[in-house]
Amino acid sequence: MVSYKELGLVNTREMFAKAMAGKYAIPAYNFNNMEQLQAIIQAVVATKSPVILQVSSGARKYANQTLLRYMAQGAVEYAKELGLEHPQICLHLDHGDTFELCKSCIEMGFSSVMIDGSSKPYDENVALTKKVVEYAHKYDVTVEGELGVLAGIEDDVVAESHTYTRPEEVEDFVSKTGVDSLAISVGTSHGAYKFTPEQCTRNEKGVLVPPPLRFDILEEIEKRIPGFPIVLHGSSSVPQDKVAIINKYGGQLKDAVGVPEDQLRKAATSSVCKINIDSDGRLAMTAAVREVFANKPAEFDPRKYLGPARDSLKELYMHKITDVLGSDNKI
Repeated sequence: MVSYKELGLVNTREMFAKAMAGKYAIPAYNFNNMEQLQAIIQAVVATKSPVILQVSSGARKYANQTLLRYMAQGAVEYAKELGLEHPQICLHLDHGDTFELCKSCIEMGFSSVMIDGSSKPYDENVALTKKVVEYAHKYDVTVEGELGVLAGIEDDVVAESHTYTRPEEVEDFVSKTGVDSLAISVGTSHGAYKFTPEQCTRNEKGVLVPPPLRFDILEEIEKRIPGFPIVLHGSSSVPQDKVAIINKYGGQLKDAVGVPEDQLRKAATSSVCKINIDSDGRLAMTAAVREVFANKPAEFDPRKYLGPARDSLKELYMHKITDVLGSDNKI
């Protein structure tokens, strides 16, 4: 058993309380390699922001659970080396789907886990989430549950359609399970193709404009569980400049569109205190790598294309922290 406290990590309890009081959201960034982790830590140190390092079950298989533990510990020390005396870093399992997976992550030093039973019947979701909570809380690990289903594809998570969260269920769910935060479905979705062209309108330049988030559902949920931490998954905005670079240099991202940043900024001032962003980072890195390969076809040193990819990711994440989430200067 490895305690996350020995690794210098923190859980989300105090993070979320401060975020709701300050009307900002904590960035939750996925990683599965060194360059992504470097970019995240450099960005949060530069902006003095707390952060949640997210690992999906797919990333855990890809990177190896033992390496991930030491990478997280290294991230804490790296942040200190860069000048952040008391970094606020949480290591979180994203979309855990079984009790056994959550238990394993807790025992390997994760400070927070998500148990996603949203695709199961309601009573099964409650029972599974409660079981994880009872185990996690023994070790002061925080737990995120989910109600409602997000469409899209993210690693091992696949759903063809979404189901909005039912506000009338949230109070019962939170009460019965004891979860520390709740992921809800109000119109976000996984991946770079969050909305079909049929769901969108086109502006005067022919650019797809996605449908707005269902803030009416969010507001009703806030009334029913006031002051309770809410999480938004699938919140990448799919920056069109990155999409354009990818397509310019051989990519095929047709009609990729995400959640407008002004809507995420609005959400961050509510009880939404954790916003997950993954696809935007993938796009930023891929655009940088493609550009290097196109302009320097003889290049074969991974540092020469992963370095620019890391720098592009850092710039993107600093923008998200400062201009979208509002979590800068909160340490």
